[in-house]
Amino acid sequence: MIKVSIICVGRLKEAYWRDACGEYVKRMSRYADFSIIEVDEEKLPELPSQPQIDNTLKKEGERILARIPKGAQIAAMCIEGKLYSSEQLAQLMEENASFGSGSIAFIIGGSWGLSDEVKRAAQIKMSMSKMTFPHQLARVMLCEQIYRGFLINSGGKYHK
Repeated sequence: MIKVSIICVGRLKEAYWRDACGEYVKRMSRYADFSIIEVDEEKLPELPSQPQIDNTLKKEGERILARIPKGAQIAAMCIEGKLYSSEQLAQLMEENASFGSGSIAFIIGGSWGLSDEVKRAAQIKMSMSKMTFPHQLARVMLCEQIYRGFLINSGGKYHK
């Protein structure tokens, strides 16, 4: 069974985001060993300086890198990444399960993004859209797309 992780900065504060992610975690249990790993978010002042932002990215990046499962293929969610269709994501997961390490970790950074170290460690740079979404919504959207990918690969009727 493939191991899929989402490693993200920060916690889901609102119950409706937690409930949405929880529903996808439950649904995916029949397809994968799926987990969401949260790392602490650095606190910054209202108008941070560039050195403060750089320090935040470094610290959050170190926490992310420490939590990536050994041998996992790393997919960094970042604005400069490639846009994937649902079918392409399904294919990526199928290839990883069949020919890769059998483990993939999707990374969602904090409000300032991902450190260069995390991006360099990633074999895949992926973008959800040219639009910007709140990190909480991005997490739910990624859970949904991973679930959709499993259904596409299993011939399920969810995907149209």
